[in-house]
Amino acid sequence: MDMKTRDPSTGIEGERRKGSLAVRMIVMLALTLLVFGGIFFMKYMGAKGMNAYFDNMPVPAATITTGQAQAMKWEMKLDAPGSFVAVNGTNVTTEAAGIVRSIHFESGSYVPAGTVLATLDASTEQAEMQRLEAQAELARLNRDRREKLVGSGTISKADYDSAVAEAAATEGAVATQRARIAQKTLRAPFAGMLGIRQINLGQYLAPGTAIVTLQSMDPVDLDFSLPESVMSAMRPGLDVEVSVDAYPGASFRGAVLATESRVDPATRNFRVRARLPNPQRKLRPGMFGRVILDLKGSIDVVAVPRTAINYSSYGTSVFLLQKKAAPAAGMPAAAAKEAKPEEKAGKGAPQGPPPTDLEVVQRFVKLGEARGDFVAITEGLKPGDEIATSGLLKLRNGQPVIVNNSVRPDVQLAPKPAEG
Repeated sequence: MDMKTRDPSTGIEGERRKGSLAVRMIVMLALTLLVFGGIFFMKYMGAKGMNAYFDNMPVPAATITTGQAQAMKWEMKLDAPGSFVAVNGTNVTTEAAGIVRSIHFESGSYVPAGTVLATLDASTEQAEMQRLEAQAELARLNRDRREKLVGSGTISKADYDSAVAEAAATEGAVATQRARIAQKTLRAPFAGMLGIRQINLGQYLAPGTAIVTLQSMDPVDLDFSLPESVMSAMRPGLDVEVSVDAYPGASFRGAVLATESRVDPATRNFRVRARLPNPQRKLRPGMFGRVILDLKGSIDVVAVPRTAINYSSYGTSVFLLQKKAAPAAGMPAAAAKEAKPEEKAGKGAPQGPPPTDLEVVQRFVKLGEARGDFVAITEGLKPGDEIATSGLLKLRNGQPVIVNNSVRPDVQLAPKPAEG
């Protein structure tokens, strides 16, 4: 039998097997698609139902305290940090070189103007002074003699003029030497308080060496800076009140002395100098002072407690209290249940917070000056608006709230620290 001859029965059987395999593959693929499709459909429906649940879940009410935006009259006062400076203050230095022979002061003492503070060795200068005085005396005698001779015509007028010039030159040399000797005696240029002594007996001092600091104490000046927006209100004589950390609870009063003639272009501020009496010498140059400047008047402001301000990167805001809007006709069932919590709670179910018809809306505002526990609102509120004053971290726009003012914080325009 020829092996190349095809058996008809064998060919038909092979075709049948191939057809059966293809059917099985299609069935398996269909079943796989059905199983995975069912899984994905279940996941999708579950996620959709969960999102719908959270979207329609009622927002729990937050407990807050409230206050009202108040119309106030504030005295026109400005606060600013300042630094005390002496009316006269310097490091007493030497004009001439020399060795310290005597010291006439104690550190921290108060001295009148002209008080001798130290003396340098001037023995060489004194000896030179004697020589120059002798030359000056001889020059005067020669001038007097030649004056008689020129009158009789014995010498010329030029010889006499030369003698006069020589006498004047020697007298000038004596005056110069006398000034050099005076430089060896160091005196207080003005009345004031001395600092710590910086020299010792026998020490050699070069010209310009500081021996002690000297600061006038009464009166004392105070320098501080203010924004250019208040320059028009500034004038000499305005009252200032100053407090310092060295004397808690005490205040010192003075008046504006002068203002700087220019505004700093870097900060847009200008300097102000006030002068304060200081008879007890409590205020020292270099001390830090907190200035309250009285501008003689008052301004109308709308103020709220500081705790009502919500600060964020996109601005400052407050939460305004208002009644919830009435449910509209045809509203969703979930929203209706949110509007009526008593219908949502079934019999025997645990009761949540009491129902409320209040909510807060976030409103952005512009802030002005702050005083005490209050801050002025320049834009965004009107007197009588009720706002949240605590619990702001729990709030968002449209948040239902419950008001409990039994623990409302006490706010004051001029608070003082508690004693005891």
